[in-house]
Amino acid sequence: MDDLSTNPLTIAFPSKGRLKEQAEAWLAECGFKLEAVGGARGYRAAIAGLPGAQVQLLSASDIAQAVDDGEVHLGLTGEDLLRERGEDLDNRVMLLRALGFGRADLIVAAPQSWIDVDVMADLDEVAAAYLARTGRRLRVATKYMSQTRAFFAKHGIADYRIVESSGATEGAPATGAAELVVDITTTGATLAANSLKIISDGVILKSQAQLAASLTASWTTAQLGLVRRLLSVVEAKSRARGLATVIWPAEQDQTAQEASEVFVERGAARRANGLLVSGMDLFDLSSALAESGVGPMTVTRPDYVFEANCPAADALAGAVLGR
Repeated sequence: MDDLSTNPLTIAFPSKGRLKEQAEAWLAECGFKLEAVGGARGYRAAIAGLPGAQVQLLSASDIAQAVDDGEVHLGLTGEDLLRERGEDLDNRVMLLRALGFGRADLIVAAPQSWIDVDVMADLDEVAAAYLARTGRRLRVATKYMSQTRAFFAKHGIADYRIVESSGATEGAPATGAAELVVDITTTGATLAANSLKIISDGVILKSQAQLAASLTASWTTAQLGLVRRLLSVVEAKSRARGLATVIWPAEQDQTAQEASEVFVERGAARRANGLLVSGMDLFDLSSALAESGVGPMTVTRPDYVFEANCPAADALAGAVLGR
């Protein structure tokens, strides 16, 4: 039965930490509110403004697994954790929207004392020389084994072995546990404090929080409709940030339309006695109108700008209904 009351849309959100705070702030900015179910320390929640959605509060890594395994329909987590699920991730998960927070880079780092090592090709030479000299392969400490293997293979580096990190990865070279690290960094300060440097072409992934959909979950048309509603609001909010509405006196409409035609050609949209225009063109438009004797003009910033189409929702529906 295609009924959200019995088959709700399941969404996994971070249960703690900075990512949880940012996710809640993002929801609130879009006009939704995350409401705990069963007390503040529970692991269930609802979204006010999105009836028919059921929220599970999980760790960021558990969210990536739940989306990949089809245990939830949507999940909000870091792209680095999603990509670690395997190279064929795109066959099982669709990244619907990058959210602009939770930014971090997955990088390859070497000791600063390796002055002759700057690019991945240098690492290849060092790894081969290290193996010839010691009979051992260079050790790479990381929690990101799948992406490390794929990136090193891309650069033709084979003379290494991975040491799975369970603690502070950046400390591995100092303790003698490994020679290199592959880890997440935001500013590079922690790496520098541990006398490490980022290989110049060693950025594996520029990660950020993603709203991702499972392609292996069981979907109904009602659940897809609710995703469309969510994405439409999210996109409308994002679209509105860069736009402004300029309104001029009705009796000057003909003159104003002629003066603003160049901005319509750039993509501005006509409104009754006004124009919805890019914020970057706002001052140029006001000057052009003033030079034509149009005024006074008022400017408002829209909260949302909705479009008839939602490409991300269309792509998801096409992917899951076409299976």
